Amino acid sequence: MPDGGGTPTMHGFKGERVLMRIHIGERDKHNGKPLYREIVELLRRRHCAGATVLRAIMGFGASSRVRSDRIEVLSLDLPIVIEVVDTEEQIQGLLPDLDGMIGGGLITLERAKVIMYRPHLAEEERPASWPIDITGSWRSVDDDTDATDA
Repeated sequence: MPDGGGTPTMHGFKGERVLMRIHIGERDKHNGKPLYREIVELLRRRHCAGATVLRAIMGFGASSRVRSDRIEVLSLDLPIVIEVVDTEEQIQGLLPDLDGMIGGGLITLERAKVIMYRPHLAEEERPASWPIDITGSWRSVDDDTDATDA
């Protein structure tokens, strides 16, 4: 997200985080608008690091009704997955709002190790202090102890 001068703002976002996946249907609505759009707007308003909406080609959920893009069984309600990676505190703070927005669906949480998070910049504009951390450690750069030791 750019600041006033147009420079991308960094979240300082490395180490252990939480990956939240929200599984809903393409036709699901909230306040008369597509639910996936409303969720992404909520995530932006709450200053999440980012979100990605994925449209699946086939799936089924709690109803066991298969939804597919195949012409023989064409569905107008394809599965949608929204992924967001952020701190555990940020994700936990979102859950009550999401609970009020989602009528039917699935939310999963899992541990994720962020090794790189940065805006797209030309190579000559990239600061030298943005290395990819592939050490295998499950700790935040702010932590002094390995999360597996806790």
